Amino acid sequence: MNYQGKIVNWNDDKGYGFVQPNGGGERAFVHIKAFTARDRRPTDGELIVYELVKEKNNRFRAFNITFARANVNANRTNKKSQQSAFATYFTTVFSLTLLAVILLGKLAPFIGGIYLCMSVVAFIAYARDKSAAQAGRWRIQESTLHLFALIGGWPGAFIAQKILRHKSSKREFKITYWFTVILNLTALVYLQSDIGIHFVNKVLMPLIAAI
Repeated sequence: MNYQGKIVNWNDDKGYGFVQPNGGGERAFVHIKAFTARDRRPTDGELIVYELVKEKNNRFRAFNITFARANVNANRTNKKSQQSAFATYFTTVFSLTLLAVILLGKLAPFIGGIYLCMSVVAFIAYARDKSAAQAGRWRIQESTLHLFALIGGWPGAFIAQKILRHKSSKREFKITYWFTVILNLTALVYLQSDIGIHFVNKVLMPLIAAI
């Protein structure tokens, strides 16, 4: 069982002290060798996570000790990793489903062409923006990158974020990016409705033919 508590009476010269458990209770002996990580030394008042063992003298000793802050950082890293894995899975499933629906004749091929072309455009835009950032040149506006994602380039934008490591850690940007994904998918679903099909046949197709 894991416990959390605060280090007290730490003697750094001798490498030991005690831990006072959160919520009260009997304190336990803490030795520097009981820490799983040796990259830094503990200090008085620092929170730790530990397990307990009762010794022959009926006193408690802490072992398998980790710093509470390290556990929080590890949990954040794991959460980001899970979110990234889900995003990769979602994008892959969407791309394969889109291809399958087009091959089955249930979706106009030009829609798949739009996603493919805009994904290439988005990827190139991300690459150029990262290159400009590294060289100190004029950057591509974030609104432009979001526009490419909105009109079908979000799979390519996601691939660029993963491969190029660009715009992948900026929280505000990622929130807006996923909002454009939702809007794009909403529009795609709308285009499959009766009204949407009428719009495609009477408006979009004539425009594409004219181009």
